[in-house]
Amino acid sequence: MSTSNQLNRSLGLRLVIVMVIGNIIGSGVYKKVAPMTAELHSSGWVLICWILGGIITLFGALSNAEVAGLLADTGGEYTYYKKIYNRFFAYLYGWSQFTVIQTAAISSLAYVFAQSLNSIGPLPPLFAAYADFNIGGVFYPFVDFQVKLTAIILILLLTWLNTQGIRAGAGVSTGILILVFSGIFIIIFFGLSSGTGAGFRNITLATPSVSPVTVTTVFTALLSAFWAYQGWAAIGFVGGEVKEPHRTIPRGIAIG
Repeated sequence: MSTSNQLNRSLGLRLVIVMVIGNIIGSGVYKKVAPMTAELHSSGWVLICWILGGIITLFGALSNAEVAGLLADTGGEYTYYKKIYNRFFAYLYGWSQFTVIQTAAISSLAYVFAQSLNSIGPLPPLFAAYADFNIGGVFYPFVDFQVKLTAIILILLLTWLNTQGIRAGAGVSTGILILVFSGIFIIIFFGLSSGTGAGFRNITLATPSVSPVTVTTVFTALLSAFWAYQGWAAIGFVGGEVKEPHRTIPRGIAIG
């Protein structure tokens, strides 16, 4: 490959850490506490599942970081599978990512954002007269169409921003990360300054007798925690644009 065709390795450790954290911390922090609480009915058990999910995720992240350090290149897991297994296995994984995994994740995140935006300030309804139109009695394309359209516009906007270069994408990640952290700190501030004086006394492992904690409920709650923690592997997709990737990517994933 000629030098002119090689990607510019411009991402240092700081931006790698920002991208890892930015891909992890998002809607899951706000949206997944409720379903976890609905399963466990205990603030203490919810906290345990967050910690347990974080530990398991850390093991996966460190394993991925080791592979990323050895096989640092653009493409992430696709590249790893191609080099470790074969082209066919990587081909199947690549198409799975495109048609199911990333498609579902991106659309879900965009829809959650649009739903939250609609809750803060109701979006003007669109095609409300066609709300009863359905396909097979299952799919209602025009129900909450304004929310769906907002999600589509968001995906198109972020896609366009990412085509403007790695620096633009990293800048957007930094801005979003600042907003998310600001929201978290605001919640913490108002929680600590509420004046109730309850402290940690509300954290309890006690559950209602009709809703005991079981292995099934813990695993179900962990699924929500894993959703909130996912995203740390995304830095592998831009491995070809990271400075000293064999050192920077593992450190960035571990720290992030």
